[in-house]
Amino acid sequence: MNHGTPTLLRRDGVALILSAPDSGLPAVLHWGADLGPLTAADLDGLDRLTGRQTAPGTLDAAWRLSLAPQESEGWSGRPALLATRDGMPLFPRWTATVAPEGETAATVTAVDAEAGLTLTTRLEIGAGGLVLVDHELRNDGGGTVDVAWLETVLPMPKTADHLTSFTGRWAREKAPATGAIPRGSTVRESRRGRGGHDSPWVTLASNGSPRNRSGDVWAVHLGWSADVRHRTDRHTDHVTLIGAGELLRPGEIRLETGGTYRTPTAYFAWSDTGLDGVSARFHTWMRARPQHPRTARPLVLNTWEAVYFDHDPARVEALARKAAEVGVERFVLDDGWFTARRHDRAGLGDWEVDPAVWPDGLEPLAELVRSLGMQFGLWFEPEMVNLDSDLARSHPDWLLANPASVPSPEGLSYRTQYVLDLADPDAFEHIRSQMSTLVDRLGIAFIKWDHNRDLVEAVHGGRPGVHPQTLAAYRLIDRLKADHPGLEIESCSSGGARTDLGILARTDRVWASDSNDPVERQDIQRWTELVLPPEMIGAHVGPSPAHSSGRATPLAYRIATSMQGSAGFEWDILSCTEEETEQIKAFGALYKELRGLLHTGAVVHPDAVDPALRVRGVVAPDGSEAVFTVATVASLEDALPERVRLDGLDPERRYTLRVRDEIGAAKHGWTTPPWLGKDAVTVPGRVLGEVGLQLPSLWPVQAVMIHLTAE
Repeated sequence: MNHGTPTLLRRDGVALILSAPDSGLPAVLHWGADLGPLTAADLDGLDRLTGRQTAPGTLDAAWRLSLAPQESEGWSGRPALLATRDGMPLFPRWTATVAPEGETAATVTAVDAEAGLTLTTRLEIGAGGLVLVDHELRNDGGGTVDVAWLETVLPMPKTADHLTSFTGRWAREKAPATGAIPRGSTVRESRRGRGGHDSPWVTLASNGSPRNRSGDVWAVHLGWSADVRHRTDRHTDHVTLIGAGELLRPGEIRLETGGTYRTPTAYFAWSDTGLDGVSARFHTWMRARPQHPRTARPLVLNTWEAVYFDHDPARVEALARKAAEVGVERFVLDDGWFTARRHDRAGLGDWEVDPAVWPDGLEPLAELVRSLGMQFGLWFEPEMVNLDSDLARSHPDWLLANPASVPSPEGLSYRTQYVLDLADPDAFEHIRSQMSTLVDRLGIAFIKWDHNRDLVEAVHGGRPGVHPQTLAAYRLIDRLKADHPGLEIESCSSGGARTDLGILARTDRVWASDSNDPVERQDIQRWTELVLPPEMIGAHVGPSPAHSSGRATPLAYRIATSMQGSAGFEWDILSCTEEETEQIKAFGALYKELRGLLHTGAVVHPDAVDPALRVRGVVAPDGSEAVFTVATVASLEDALPERVRLDGLDPERRYTLRVRDEIGAAKHGWTTPPWLGKDAVTVPGRVLGEVGLQLPSLWPVQAVMIHLTAE
């Protein structure tokens, strides 16, 4: 039985209560709904209500699991900590103290003097009710402590019986899969040295299959940009756990006396309003961060799908002029500007402007872009190197690789590029200096930071190198932003292979996918914004047919999909017809009109029955305004489609509906509901939320944008 008064943390509708044991680590007695202010007697009563037995009980199994459950607790699942000292197993016997930090945070310090270990755990309920947990392990004894893993877990009720995990591939990131939570201890791993397109991303547990707007959901996300493990433990004689931690290779973390290992922060979200409640907690927390972008997210043109490696200065300058004409605010020159970069097999690591292509340098282009009222951005891939580069020829020792795999074995090209060992101080300084010089010289306001290769057999100093490489990449970004205030950076990794909260602690947006096919993007962006607010998700209008899929789609549909994120173009707009040019001008004007709402409001996803329907809205924080997009990704099942409820509105206010079709009208069958006409319709929010809109029989791959304003 526990002794002492439990510790209560609470904020923004969420409470977390820690037990106060005489020995061992505290257990989480409750993680979920805020129970209100509780007295010491109330907390003692809760402790007793949730207990399983009193001494001298004889149960062999743990009935409460600590913050880092171990075998010594009678825990038969996966231990949270697995470590050895000089090859011998460690079985800590902790003595812990809890130091509250107001109502929202606490630090647990646990010591095992005999084992020579200190474990410090910090728990915080952040803005929006998001729970942040991290551990730090210190070796206080002699010898060397090898850490196999140190993971963060929180308990869930036994009623959580379904698990949603994510997988995917290039150009189709973040594909969810739902099923029953497996019995026993289960693990999802990513071993790519970056998140990967098939990254676990988020693990969700729910009562039944998760719904967008209702039901209990528990979620975990790890803020780490490399190898991860997500875990669940569902055992017959224990509570159910959900958690995550860094995947460490053997020998990767070795602690000499006084050495410490700090885990990446694990982010936990509980919601009783479905998946949108999970998103609301993440979005609120991210928007409350001091470094969150505060300026309007600019309309972007990135040159990749417009010119690829064919960098003709006159054509790129013409593209910049056309971009300014249609309302672009940030012009980004993509891959192909540096030495020997006429294809993807050479040049990485030599970050100097190629005089053969740009004989006058990039200064004239940068000056032109700024004179047209746009910011200038440039593409880099700082963590990578080609063997066909001056850098690799001069410093072959700077490769993060198993020497036996350089060059790669026949048939394994790994994009014909290698990883640069940024944990090497000389390599780090070389790249930092080259990039910093260009940022200063060209007045670069934005970097598209790419990362196109998995880390395969990453060896640094004879030991596994993924962990130090990831920290070095973080340091490089931090240093560049410190040296160049106002510089913004986008995390791109073959699209959306690195979009975690670790990289986003220091970057300003992500490139969600290399697919600009808006049908694929409907789902990629929906699941990316499960965690990230839309203003941080790059979403561009590409050409039709899409280069990644060959699918042809209407321009209005591509625009409506782009407006669900941080919008822009990935397209040779010099090839646009006069009609298309007018449409994209209207797009630019509409985006600028609505982005203040789209990038600050609450994102809602009304549940739809038809699998071809995608319904998404953004509601202003004060309920004064909203934009909903109703889109199809295939033909609808019924000739009479369902009514779509517009959730999240103020039920007491009256809203006027307006279809925003200046970007192009959606095509539909022979019936036209009155609200799709030119006459305004005004009704209470309660009607829109409970009764909804009767949809027309939308054709496949169409989108309707509905703008609502309150009286």
